[in-house]
Amino acid sequence: MTLPSEHPAIPRPRIGVLIVNLGTPDAAEAGAVRRYLAEFLSDRRVVEIPPFIWQPILRGIILTTRPKKSAHAYKQVWREDGSPLAVITAAQAAALKGAFGDDVLVDHAMRYGSPAIADRLAALKAAGCERILIAPLYPQYCAATTATANDAVFIALAAMRWQPAIRTLPPYYDDPNYIDALKVSIESSLAVLPFEPDAILASFHGMPARTLALGDPYHCHCQKTARLLSQALGRELTITFQSRFGRAKWLEPATDITLAALPSRGIKRIAVVSPGFSADCLETLEEISIRGRETFLAAGGTDFAYLPCLNTDDPGIGMLRILLQRELAGWLAGS
Repeated sequence: MTLPSEHPAIPRPRIGVLIVNLGTPDAAEAGAVRRYLAEFLSDRRVVEIPPFIWQPILRGIILTTRPKKSAHAYKQVWREDGSPLAVITAAQAAALKGAFGDDVLVDHAMRYGSPAIADRLAALKAAGCERILIAPLYPQYCAATTATANDAVFIALAAMRWQPAIRTLPPYYDDPNYIDALKVSIESSLAVLPFEPDAILASFHGMPARTLALGDPYHCHCQKTARLLSQALGRELTITFQSRFGRAKWLEPATDITLAALPSRGIKRIAVVSPGFSADCLETLEEISIRGRETFLAAGGTDFAYLPCLNTDDPGIGMLRILLQRELAGWLAGS
């Protein structure tokens, strides 16, 4: 069929995959961190305090004091090519390109900061993607992570006249492929340590305790991940929750308090893994690998190792290929 001369160009139909992670400042300096925190901490999914109470606190106290401190933390882990989370997430998307055929475009976005979800959705749509799989890289479902990423997608869709069809990747906290990838990664890391850990600590990102009472399954998902991983490794894991913020009661036990207490219980050598993070970031590289190490050694520990996230290693990328391929079923030719 010949289109009229004035008809706009229409790219050939394709499928898009958009992997999504939390986000990061554009630079390890206070101004960039302030902009990032303003967006992040204004999300009602992240801070559920009514805005008329929260915003004066955020604008008047937090955004005038926290950016400088956070910028210092980011500088401890910032790479020559940028933020670890940004660089690794981009590399994960690059590693997945071509995995599902020439007609499937793989891209990445951040919920906060850049590249923005709305911008990358628009780019995929402009490239002809009439069907797009959104893949928040959070194994355990949480309203403050998975849900808000999906929220941003559907807000962007609301501004489109011609919307692509959308699927979203479900949480994969108990998927055998995820557990196996963690097992292989952890065992590989343990094999090259110069010491045998007395214990392995599985540190998940924390959430206010009230979210559990409100029906968020995150705590239960973390517990099941740890239980299945413990079974796969054939050894016990100590479960903790990190990154407390504010005065509210958070999920327990807390990672920092646990690290400070373990040496007095005779646990002098420890390895820490962060199964809830798909890529290493500020929370793993600075909070755990630097400050957590300092806390443990100052309390009398002798050996500390942080075991890296799946990142772009073969077990992690292989696992993502399997999960994404499964969610693309029915869209791909021959599936």
